[in-house]
Amino acid sequence: MWVLMKLLAVAALVVVMRSPSGTNALTCGDAISALIPCGPFLLGSAAAPEPNAQCCSNVQSLNEQARDTATRRALCQCLKQSGPSYGVKPDRARLLPSDCKITLQIPISPNVDCSR
Repeated sequence: MWVLMKLLAVAALVVVMRSPSGTNALTCGDAISALIPCGPFLLGSAAAPEPNAQCCSNVQSLNEQARDTATRRALCQCLKQSGPSYGVKPDRARLLPSDCKITLQIPISPNVDCSR
């Protein structure tokens, strides 16, 4: 339960992390907030053997919004750094794209080089 509260606190920080320029740029906070419904799956909850529909909808939306290389690289770095601090299980994170029916050009791994 405390992990869910931690994720919700991050969502509240999205307001702080948004770009003040008023652009529609996708931020790290946006991505983390969008992945909150994926929390039980990504954290390895036995009650969540697969991602729920809201999780997959948000993952698909993030994938569509991250259109350019710079945004994808930034999101890669964001999720690579923040995942471990939330207790995301790498094996679950690797399953998320296929479970949510999206194709990524890079592998999901704690060792991925986000600059490529």
